[in-house]
Amino acid sequence: MATEAEQPPVVASAMSPRRRLAVMREDDHVGASRGTIFSICAVALFMSSMDATIVATALHTIDGDLHATINWAGWAITIYQLGSILAMPLAGKISDQFGRKRVFTFAIVLFTVSSLICGFSTDIYMLVGLRVVQSIGGGAFMPSATGIVADRFGRDRDRALGLFTSIFPIGGIIGPIFGGLFVTFWTWRGIFFINVPIGILLFFLAIKHIPETTREPTSRRTDLRGVVLLGLVILTAMFGITSLGSVGASPLAPTFLVPEALAALFLWRFIRHTQRDPDPFIPMRLLKGRGFAVMNFLNFLYGTAALGFSALVPLYAVDRFHLSRLDSGTLLTARGVGMILVAAAASMMLRKTGYRLPMIVGFTLITLGLLMMSVAPRFGIDAYVWLSVSAAISGLGTGISAPASNNAIMQLATDQVAAIAGLRGMFRQSGGIFAVSIATAILNRASHPGLMQAHIFWVFAIVMTLIATPLVFVIPDHKGEW
Repeated sequence: MATEAEQPPVVASAMSPRRRLAVMREDDHVGASRGTIFSICAVALFMSSMDATIVATALHTIDGDLHATINWAGWAITIYQLGSILAMPLAGKISDQFGRKRVFTFAIVLFTVSSLICGFSTDIYMLVGLRVVQSIGGGAFMPSATGIVADRFGRDRDRALGLFTSIFPIGGIIGPIFGGLFVTFWTWRGIFFINVPIGILLFFLAIKHIPETTREPTSRRTDLRGVVLLGLVILTAMFGITSLGSVGASPLAPTFLVPEALAALFLWRFIRHTQRDPDPFIPMRLLKGRGFAVMNFLNFLYGTAALGFSALVPLYAVDRFHLSRLDSGTLLTARGVGMILVAAAASMMLRKTGYRLPMIVGFTLITLGLLMMSVAPRFGIDAYVWLSVSAAISGLGTGISAPASNNAIMQLATDQVAAIAGLRGMFRQSGGIFAVSIATAILNRASHPGLMQAHIFWVFAIVMTLIATPLVFVIPDHKGEW
C-alpha cells in the first residue's frame, strides 16, 4: 500500500465542492502533523547538540572543581562521543526493526535522567561514567528521528533531512552561551540540569504526537557481541592515547602499548565477527559496499575537523588569547550562526547542485576558517573579533557541506535510512573522538598550549585540503529527487 506521501494526486476539477473542501482540510491536517513531528524531532536533536557544545566551554572549570588534568577532563567530551558511536548504529537498526517511536521515547527518558544525575557528580570518574549513559540516549536521537521524519515526509524526505543540518547549529549557539553563563554566574552543574525540563516536555509531546510505525521487523536478534567489540576497540585506543598526556609518559611505555595492542586485537575480532555473523551489528555491506567505504572514511575525516574544531575552540581562546570563559564560549555561537545562514538554503538547493559541488565549496571554507583561527589577528583586529570571523567562516563551510554529506550516503540504500544515519554519525563521532583525545594528550604536556593548538588547527586544515576534498570526486553524485 502506498504511503501518505506517495498517494497519487486527485484532480481538483473532477471533485465536487464538498469533496475539494474535505481534501483541503485533510491536507492542512497532514501539514500540521508533519510540522509537529518535525519540531519534536528537531528539539531532541537540539538538546543533544547543545549538550555537546555546552560541555566544551566548561572543561577548565570541571577539571579544577573535580581535581582532574585536562587530558582526563577531556573524556567528558570524548566518552560522550564514544557512547553515541555505539548507540547510533544500534538505535538505527532497532528503530528499523521495532519502531521509531519506541526508540525515540526511550532515548528521551535515558538522556533526561542521566543528565540530572550528571549534575550531582562528585569526581571526574563518576561524571565520565554517567556521560556514557547520557550518550546512549543522545546517540539514539539522530537515527530514530531520521527514520520518523523519512517515514512521514516520503518524497520530500531529502529536504526535511537536510534541514536537520540547521538544528545542530542552533544547539551550538545556545549551548556555549548557556555554558558561559552557568560557569560565570552559577556552576558548571547547571549545564546538565538544563536538559531536565526540556526532556520532560519533549517526552509528553512525543507520546502524544509521534505515530507508531507498523513495519514488520526483519530480525529480532541484536548483535550485542559486535557492539561490545567495537566499544572495546575505541575505548582501549582512547585510553592509550590519553595516557601519553601524563607527565613522563612515552610511546614505548606499557600504559600506551598495551591498550593499543588490545585495540588492534579487538578490531581484528570485530572485523572477523562482522564477516561471519549472519545478522551483524553493522552489516559488512554498509562498511565496504559500493560507495560506502569512501563515504565512511570521508565522514571520519569530516568529524575529525568539524567536531574536533568545535570542542577545542573555547580552550584555544582561553589558553592563547586569555579570553574569558563567556567570551570563549560565544565563539562557537559565531560558528553556529554561520551554519544557520546557509544550511537551509543548501538543503533546498541539493536537487539542483548535487552533492559534490557544495561539499567542495564547504570543505574549502572550513579549511580557510581553520587557517585563520591558527594565526594571530591581522590588520589591528581585536582577538575576539578575529576568532569570531574565523569561526563564522568555518560555520559557513559546514552549513554548505553538511546537507550534501548527510544525504550523499543515504541514496546508497534508501530502505535503511535510520541504520545509515547511525553509521554516518558513528564515523563522524569516531573522528571527533580521536581528534580530541590526541589533542588533549598533546596539550597537557605542552609548555605553550595555545601555540600548540594553533599547530593542531593546521593539521586539521591539511586533512580537509589534501585528503577529504579529493575524496569528494569519488563519491556518487546525484541530482533531482531520490
